[in-house]
Amino acid sequence: MKKIILLPMLLATSVITAAPVQADNLSLRICEYVQANDKNRLRSFLKQNKLKIRNIYDGLECNGDNLLIFAAKSNSLEVGEFIIGKLPSKKVKAEIDNLEKHSAHLAEEARDR
Repeated sequence: MKKIILLPMLLATSVITAAPVQADNLSLRICEYVQANDKNRLRSFLKQNKLKIRNIYDGLECNGDNLLIFAAKSNSLEVGEFIIGKLPSKKVKAEIDNLEKHSAHLAEEARDR
C-alpha cells in the first residue's frame, strides 16, 4: 500500500519542481539572445516555445531591467526595434524616458511608434 501512495507523490513533486527551472532556462535564453543582439535566434526561440513578447514582457527581467531597457543598455538595437514593434504602444510610450537615458536610437523608434 505504501508503494502505491509513495509513487504518485514522488511524481507529483518532480513535476512541481520542474516548472520553475524550465521557466528560468527560458528567461535566461531570451536574455542571452537580447544581449547578443540576435533577433533571428530570438524570433525562432519564441516561435519554437510558442511565446509572444507581449505576453512575457511584464514578467521577464534581465539583470533587474525589463526586456526593452536591457536591450537598450546592451546596445542591442536590432532586437530593441523588434521588441518595440511587438509591444502595445502604451507600454512603449511608458518606457520612452528610460530608453532615452540608454539609447537615443531606440527612444526615437519608440516615439515613432
